[in-house]
Amino acid sequence: MTNQVAQSASLPPASGLGTAPAVAAAASLPGWCPAWAERLGDAYLSGTSCVFLLHGNVRDLVPVAAPPADGKGAADAWGTVPDFLSREMFGRWDVVLGYDVGKGLRPLAGADPTRLRTMAQWLTERLGNAATWPRDPDQAIAAIDAILERNLIDPPEQRKRIAVVLDYAQYLAPAGDAAAGARGGAGRLVRILAWATNPLLRRVNVAVVLLTDALAEMHPRLVANPAVTAIDVPLPDGAERERFALAAAAAAGMPAERTDAVKRAAALSAGLTLESLRAVIALSAREGSPPDGPEFAAKKKDLIERSCHGLVEFIQPRLTLDAVAGHEAAKDRLQADARAIRRGQLESAPMGYLICGPVGTGKSFIAECYAGSVGIPCAVLKNFRSKYVGETEGNLEHALDVLRSLGPVVVIIDEADAALGNRDQGGDSGTSARVFSMIARQMGDTRYRGKIVWMLLTSRPDLLPIDLKRQGRAEVHIPLFYPHDQAEMDAMFAAMARKCRVPLAPGLPGPVDLALGLSGADIESIVLAARRKGLDRAADAGQPAPDTITAEDLKAALDDFMPSAQGLEKEMQEIAAVLECTEKRFLPDRWKEKVGQPGGRSHLQERLAAIREVIGS
Repeated sequence: MTNQVAQSASLPPASGLGTAPAVAAAASLPGWCPAWAERLGDAYLSGTSCVFLLHGNVRDLVPVAAPPADGKGAADAWGTVPDFLSREMFGRWDVVLGYDVGKGLRPLAGADPTRLRTMAQWLTERLGNAATWPRDPDQAIAAIDAILERNLIDPPEQRKRIAVVLDYAQYLAPAGDAAAGARGGAGRLVRILAWATNPLLRRVNVAVVLLTDALAEMHPRLVANPAVTAIDVPLPDGAERERFALAAAAAAGMPAERTDAVKRAAALSAGLTLESLRAVIALSAREGSPPDGPEFAAKKKDLIERSCHGLVEFIQPRLTLDAVAGHEAAKDRLQADARAIRRGQLESAPMGYLICGPVGTGKSFIAECYAGSVGIPCAVLKNFRSKYVGETEGNLEHALDVLRSLGPVVVIIDEADAALGNRDQGGDSGTSARVFSMIARQMGDTRYRGKIVWMLLTSRPDLLPIDLKRQGRAEVHIPLFYPHDQAEMDAMFAAMARKCRVPLAPGLPGPVDLALGLSGADIESIVLAARRKGLDRAADAGQPAPDTITAEDLKAALDDFMPSAQGLEKEMQEIAAVLECTEKRFLPDRWKEKVGQPGGRSHLQERLAAIREVIGS
């Protein structure tokens, strides 16, 4: 294991094929070692497993040595995960054999040329000239299997401590029954499973480490096997980012007086890999700009979105809930929760919200304004589905890893009923069910209460699985409705006029027929139509453009406007929102009255079922 642990783990077997080495508690790792390394060491020393599956942030830099006290050569203290495994975890083992489908078989010895020559000589005796070492996956896995088998039958005093590092393991045992059943695919999977379950390998010093970007890309039989220990390699925490940022700044020649700025940039860089952080610091040093300057947020946003392959879009909210017109009860609840999060009272914050209501009621806008009121980033989870087997789950797994490291963050999922699927959805080889399970598990993880705030937006909450709507996940269900009194109508017209930068004349809009059921989008369209009428009238008369929208133009636009003919759909969406509501104060008076009547909710459910039957939904 580490240099200290490796020594205690390398006791020679007593006789025959070997008995289990004395199990010792894993030696305390140096503070600079990653936390996942201790998990690997403990699992190995306890005899739990000899096959490990590292997944997650395995392409990033990790510490491979203690940073020097004087700061000189500090950048050399970080390397790749295979470097760390060969130099530290298996630094005293006799042979560390690496393989990936691009580079083929090769010894891994870190920066020690003597150790590299010794390994190469030993491997040459068993595999022949290095130029002939197999690169084909089937032949390479077969060669590794032969080496491990021969090591088992060698006399105890001749046995070697062998570690095997299989990089890009998703191409050796990929997810999907078809891939595993293809020529050679099933054979590779069976050999790896045989190593994991072979009790003889556990009794000698043999360890196999597979590296993969996403656990979902690996074959499920390998992931679910109890003899295989899966270990998540997380994104770097704040302390690790600060250590690395200081070393990267020194290597880039950044002036010492900017040390505090480098520390602030490291603190603000949650969600970035160390490689991305180095790119930001190197660019700042080359441009002579402060690393935590105003352009840092844009760089961070771009790097995280690129690392997520466009699956997550980050929005820096510019407005707060004060910019929302109407929806007073909903705003009061959201503002109270935002204050609790800002005060650090995370235990009282909900895990998530279900924002529902008819189309055009401003669900996305109120969600973004909530993030602005809390003062935290807003992430929109985009379409992460792929036509390739296992890639959808891998995409989502990576996006969730980033969100966990970012917290606190508001996560918006628009059209949630379509985006998230359910556990019973078929026809896609179980992908929708697995996606649903991953989202539901993360939403219910109370360790992230107040750190990841989920906001599910939908106009059809009745189609959203009850598993996601229960308490402990999307706990607060807030329905939004079209303006239901003259005060809300006035506020909505004023808000849309500000948005369109076309001021209304004093006293407008005046009385508006609430039965029209105007949405925010409808009102915006009416405001713009009134503006066009005013401009056209002025142009026809050869007069300058009016400064405001007049009562005459607004009345003409209202008289000309025809509401959507989808009346039943809108009624269905309103009823569904009422039935989902978790607090009566969110409801307009007319809906409170209907719900409060004897059997009121039952009548609404019957009406909802009747409308769905009529429109075939």
